[in-house]
Amino acid sequence: MKLVTTTKYLTSLFIICLTLLLGSCTNNTLNSKDHLVFRYNEHANINTLDPAFSRTLQDNSVCNQLFNGLMQLDNNLNILPCIAKSWSTSDDGLTYTFILRNDVYFHKHKLFGKDSTRTVIAEDFTYSFNRLRDEKIAAPGSWVLNKVDDFEAINDTIFQIHLKQPFPAFIGLLTMKYCSVVPKEVVEHYGIEFRSHPIGTGPFKFKRWEENIKLVFRRNQHYFEKDEAGKSLPYLEAVALTFLPDKQSEFLQFAQGNIDYIKGLDASYKDELLTADGHLRDSYAETVNMIRGPYLNTEYLGFYLDSKAPEIQSVLIRKAVNYGFDRKKMMIYLRNGIGNPANGGFIPIGLAGYNKSIGFSYQPEKAKQLIEQFKKESGITNPEITLVTTSNYLDFCEFIQRELEKTGLIINVDVMPEATLRSARSNGKVDMFRSSWVADYLDAENYLSIFYSKNFAPNGSNYFHFKSTLFDSLYNKAFTITNIEERKHLYTTMDSIAMQNAIMVPLFYDEVVRFSRKNVSGLGINPINLLDLRRVKKD
Repeated sequence: MKLVTTTKYLTSLFIICLTLLLGSCTNNTLNSKDHLVFRYNEHANINTLDPAFSRTLQDNSVCNQLFNGLMQLDNNLNILPCIAKSWSTSDDGLTYTFILRNDVYFHKHKLFGKDSTRTVIAEDFTYSFNRLRDEKIAAPGSWVLNKVDDFEAINDTIFQIHLKQPFPAFIGLLTMKYCSVVPKEVVEHYGIEFRSHPIGTGPFKFKRWEENIKLVFRRNQHYFEKDEAGKSLPYLEAVALTFLPDKQSEFLQFAQGNIDYIKGLDASYKDELLTADGHLRDSYAETVNMIRGPYLNTEYLGFYLDSKAPEIQSVLIRKAVNYGFDRKKMMIYLRNGIGNPANGGFIPIGLAGYNKSIGFSYQPEKAKQLIEQFKKESGITNPEITLVTTSNYLDFCEFIQRELEKTGLIINVDVMPEATLRSARSNGKVDMFRSSWVADYLDAENYLSIFYSKNFAPNGSNYFHFKSTLFDSLYNKAFTITNIEERKHLYTTMDSIAMQNAIMVPLFYDEVVRFSRKNVSGLGINPINLLDLRRVKKD
């Protein structure tokens, strides 16, 4: 089986490389306009081009080039109008009214008739939202409308949404790609194949997708947004993606100048590219730009509290793991200083509710005392836990394994493919697991929902099966509070309850880090790591 898998991998890699080579030899038109084509690789691949099913960062980033919604975020995560040119909220916080622009057009398609396009109207949002909540469609993004009672098109340019209860964070949900507008006639023509025949309103339009090989977008010449000087966006003529399946191959393509940008930090090239303190090495400083900033992403280890293992059930052991390793040292040696040690709670730096004083510091002697106390109370002389991770985070887990062994706790590390681990985590098949939580929207409630008892996995995201009457009551109370400072205090209190129970081990609050060629400008950066190519230029 292993030989077959390796052979398939090498064959796929050969085909991809051959495609790149042939493309570069035959496509003289694109080569002559290379400064207008933005090229990058997506090693994690693309699952869909349908925004209703866009649940991963890579899917969101491509859908962000093709689709728009009522609202959008800028690089500082300010919520701004998009297809809606303005919006207002009723005094009771239940009704949101949006006034739509009249100059937004769907990408051209023969189904629109002789003009091959048409203007977006409010009824298109009615259709798009109904589709999102349609149980037959079973879109993973349907949850964004959970607090919505109803919505309606008042006329072509006025769209209203009515909530079941006030929810101050709701306007942020509308910036998600799930809430993009799609055209009824095209969606119903293609059915499930809309995933590979997308028609939206975004700055780029779909051209070609050879799954696992190449994806191409072309400039939307009728895009409605302009820059500060009044020039139409986007500046680029095309976007071309490849799908080399590993980060090392991706980095080699970048180093050779075949792609314009890579994101994130991988063990296979971090020391080649960066110094120990997180700066570009001199050998790359003249050809590569590096930008970094806060990322609303908490990396953590989780405990499945319904496990039958006494070690997992014991708050003594769970706290010992939190005290037993040096997060700062881990970040220096394993991430070249990219990211912030998670000595606070689960809410990351950058969101209201984050508090650096409610977490765990490095106290190895305290960890030893807790483990000794567990041994005496349980009669278990050699406590042992199995930690399951993916290969990308094996070095982190092995670091923690070595550190905890010094305190008297044995940690066995198992490696699973990401999809397998995701399924096992959701179904309570692993006692301890590595995971991450990236903000879906700009409110700490999004992070705290993972501890709410009614969100037990597999139907929700409470993978820990944590249940606290106090936490649940505070969580429900948060929806009734509109004062920002009150909500912030409540969020910190809820986060501290999770930390007091040590139901997870925050590892670090990630940073967005992007590397681009020197001739690329306008790439920008944002705390949700969403790729926005509207203002990108290549010299």
